[in-house]
Amino acid sequence: MTLSATALSAAAQAPATKVAKAPADPYLWLEDVTGKKAHDWVEKQNAITFKELKAHPEFEPTNKRLLDILNDRRRIPYVDKMGDWYVNFWRDDKNVRGIWRRTTLEEYRKPEPKWETILDLDALAAAEKENWVWAGASCLTPPQHPYKCVVSLSRGGGDATVVREFDFLKKEFVKGGFELPEAKSSVTWRNPDELYVGTDFGAGSLTTSGYPRVIKLWKRGTPLGSAATVFEGKSTDVSAFAWVDHTQGFFREGFGRSPDFYTNETFVLQGGKPVKYDVPADAQAGAWREWITVSLRSDWTVGGRTYKAGSLLAARFDAFMKGERRFDVLFEPTERSSLASSAATRSAIVLNINDNVQSRVQVLRPDAAGTWQRREMKLPGRGNASAYAVDPDESDALWLNYTDFLSPDALYLTDIQGDPKDIIKQRPTYFDAAQLQVQQFEAMSKDGTKVPYFAVMRKDLKFDGKAPTLLYGYGGFEVSMEPFYSGSVGTSWLARGGVYLLANIRGGGEFGPRWHQAALKANRQKAFDDFAAVAEDAIKRRITSARHLGIMGGSNGGLLVSAVMVQRPELFRAVVCQVPLTDMRRYHTLLAGASWMAEYGDPDLPEEWAYISKYSPYQNVKKGVRMPRVLFTTSTRDDRVHPGHARKMYAKMKAQGHDVLYYENTEGGHAGAADNVQTAKLLALEWTFLWNQLK
Repeated sequence: MTLSATALSAAAQAPATKVAKAPADPYLWLEDVTGKKAHDWVEKQNAITFKELKAHPEFEPTNKRLLDILNDRRRIPYVDKMGDWYVNFWRDDKNVRGIWRRTTLEEYRKPEPKWETILDLDALAAAEKENWVWAGASCLTPPQHPYKCVVSLSRGGGDATVVREFDFLKKEFVKGGFELPEAKSSVTWRNPDELYVGTDFGAGSLTTSGYPRVIKLWKRGTPLGSAATVFEGKSTDVSAFAWVDHTQGFFREGFGRSPDFYTNETFVLQGGKPVKYDVPADAQAGAWREWITVSLRSDWTVGGRTYKAGSLLAARFDAFMKGERRFDVLFEPTERSSLASSAATRSAIVLNINDNVQSRVQVLRPDAAGTWQRREMKLPGRGNASAYAVDPDESDALWLNYTDFLSPDALYLTDIQGDPKDIIKQRPTYFDAAQLQVQQFEAMSKDGTKVPYFAVMRKDLKFDGKAPTLLYGYGGFEVSMEPFYSGSVGTSWLARGGVYLLANIRGGGEFGPRWHQAALKANRQKAFDDFAAVAEDAIKRRITSARHLGIMGGSNGGLLVSAVMVQRPELFRAVVCQVPLTDMRRYHTLLAGASWMAEYGDPDLPEEWAYISKYSPYQNVKKGVRMPRVLFTTSTRDDRVHPGHARKMYAKMKAQGHDVLYYENTEGGHAGAADNVQTAKLLALEWTFLWNQLK
């Protein structure tokens, strides 16, 4: 059966009026990612940057120190449980591309476990003469299934991957097994001999965002071309998907489509027929054993009651599918709290709660009558904690990771009835935290909204406005900026007397959907105002001054820092703009950009371009204005945010006479680097640039 989103949708709307054609862009040729002219230009700009920054005496020791941290074999090897094995992917100085490996829980508890290599990516890359970068594996495991895996490999670190079936026990690729050529594919095991596949099947099979539009059921031993289509989305969707819940005794499967980044239609197969989950389009519905859970992004009035945006609800699955609408509220947000994430074990749902940007963990268990019993877990501190299931189908065991700005990550093994006491692994300490303090302040934004931010600084800091200070932010896609421990920030910045600020601006998810939605589309400027307000507050408190203040952000955060530097250049001395969006007139035409129009708006619509045009950095940067110095970084292999954004912004600013630097790694995807050597070099360039601008 084929389920077509087009057939299910309402009548097509009349086409909207489009914005007049944009003026000719003299730097459009830089969007030719791998063209020779653009490539030669990149090499030339890289050489200029290397010549300056590598000449500073601190570059080489910084690079070496960061590489040692990244390769440190004492760092935590986080694991996934697969049957009897605990599996990890690992990179270090001897395994540059990395190894996929496994061990037992008994071994994992030891300071130096014995690992068995499953797949050596360095050896594979050498044998196949390919620049393979690990992109993950999806496996079926006992007790429900035999070990069956598909491995995804990226050329150079992009989102597009090659998919191959892999024998987990024999530690080799399966000859004649499931295999997909390079594409932005999605694969979901239905059973050991069937895969739901979304990939590039040819013309019309992808959305305008470049993700799968068509889902097919591919059976072992048959050619991909003969796979039957089971679901179709629209070309204008972000993507279509298949899902399968393999929980023993509660097997469910279905399909769905995401019309935009924040809405979806999800169907579950019942009696061989697709039945749509009757929940709001912007809600997330999921199944857990005999329950259905619904996470809300907007208020929902149903069954005679209104449930608040940001709530997590639960109902009996069978009763819900028959039309009953009685929900239990597992979580309801407050003004300063939100649900960061949730996890399920065999008999409980675990809530990771963000309470004024500090963590709480609650365990909820339904008793025999279906009443939820709630227990607050005692955490090691008020930093950032995240609890998740070891084996959700088989046990109530939990991993809990805890960290804060001054405490290295610690991984605990506990369960739903206990508290984190048994430290299994702990990250090494990379800098002296005894002389440091963390404070949480609030800035007043332009419209009167209070915006929190963290300040990590020396205890004996003189509030004289002279401290080199770095302000980091993101402010988009409901992503929260939470406390974290960083050997890079600690050794390269804090240990040298620098101050680190982390802003919790609107657009993020720190206070739930409302905090995110406050900066959507026409309200985007509020995120920029919040960020500028944090800078102003830090200056007002005399933590720093404009002469010593720098900002950093990547991806959407790159849009943030480039927009704010154009609007408020007098506040900053230096900017590190990583893998950014900058040309908001064309962002939706470049790579995955069309999938983000629910966040930013459609620049082809006059009413939406009217507000986008006011902040788009590429359209608003001007000559004759004193700007902070900028280092742009990106990756040739970034197939998510087009490198043309960074290239064109840098080229335009340089032509206008601004003082700018540029670095483009030829590998690495959206992360900007493909291995630890590349990551260390990139970080060393950034820290060297910042210190010499702000010290």
